[in-house]
Amino acid sequence: MKRRHFLASAAALSLFVKETLAAPKPAAKPASKPVAKPAAKPPVRKPNGRPAPNARNLRQPAPPPAGPRVHTAEDPVIERPPQGTSATRLPPVKAPEPPTEWRTWEITTTVKTKAGRATRFWLPLPLNQDTLYQRTLGHSWGGNPEQAAMRRLPDGDLEVFHCEWKENGEGRLRFTTQVTTADRHFDITKRTMPPDREDILRRNLQASRLIPNDGLAHQLGERIVGRIKDPVAQAKAVYDWVIDNAIYDPSLPGCGSGDVRKQLISGQYGGRSADINGLFVAICRAIGIPARCVYGIRVGPSRLFRSLGLASPDATRGHHARAEFYIPGYGWIPVDPSDVRRAVAMEGLSERDSKLMALRRVLFGVWEMNWVAFNVGVDLTLPGQQSALPFLALPQSDADDDLSYTISARQVEL
Repeated sequence: MKRRHFLASAAALSLFVKETLAAPKPAAKPASKPVAKPAAKPPVRKPNGRPAPNARNLRQPAPPPAGPRVHTAEDPVIERPPQGTSATRLPPVKAPEPPTEWRTWEITTTVKTKAGRATRFWLPLPLNQDTLYQRTLGHSWGGNPEQAAMRRLPDGDLEVFHCEWKENGEGRLRFTTQVTTADRHFDITKRTMPPDREDILRRNLQASRLIPNDGLAHQLGERIVGRIKDPVAQAKAVYDWVIDNAIYDPSLPGCGSGDVRKQLISGQYGGRSADINGLFVAICRAIGIPARCVYGIRVGPSRLFRSLGLASPDATRGHHARAEFYIPGYGWIPVDPSDVRRAVAMEGLSERDSKLMALRRVLFGVWEMNWVAFNVGVDLTLPGQQSALPFLALPQSDADDDLSYTISARQVEL
């Protein structure tokens, strides 16, 4: 597929774009009668026979086209930026428009511990900063922990609820969070996002313990993108390659291990969401595109496929990692190649099924927000712990055999 064809289809097939933006054509001007021009005088010649330079025979530069320049899917702004700007730091055209349709979710985690053992528990919380697709409304909790506090970790703006029980009885906790979400989509016809902070972009180009950005990842990325220069098209090539080569394994626990390094060494690509989307992130970083996994949990049914949402209020096994990559002028663009592979595994679709092909196009640029984002942190050390976790999506405890938890989620009206 040619780059311009891909860019056009990515905009047209985005799930939630209702109208294609088109620049109004100027009205045709009535033809005017030709005006007779005076006969040109012969140019004055130098002794060597060449015309002497003067105001009439000097070549004049072509005037710039009138009116604002309109960029479309076949004329991407990042390939030919307007005069006076930089392709690495394009200024916003206008402020992004906030969504109008929001849904509110209530997520409740219930914890029980056995008597006779001191226990510590860490619960990842939704994003503590409001975005255009998610806002945290508040938290409430009850139970009998001896100590309890909300703690914020610097990496990835991660926030956790940390509590402890002593050895004097059975522990109980009920923690409830309310979050409102709006479907998120990328529109290639709009350039509205200001540049992100340099330290955030650098962090999302660096390797982590399980996500490399050099060696095999770099070689693979160079082979995938070839001569493609447009960064959006490069990311789309990586996205397509991951879908074509990764296998979703529903038997693995949680979000998977997220060990991309192991996949690259073995040549066997796949796993669960942290593995497949982590592979996408590693290859993007290796070719110079900032990218990151976003860890969270499914909270409601899906309008796309049944397997991409909850079938009941029970969200205990609903943890899911997504991914996004950064392009100047467009900001962070959402993707989810893992859910394309999940639909193949769970729905029994063939690779040539028209529904699967449509889902494949949609999930490059769309997050259906029946899902709540927790954080983007990696290589994390929780309060009171010594060893680091590669990422945090599921609740954690230092006494897993003596602790049990359930998570429920439901949509509420405020």
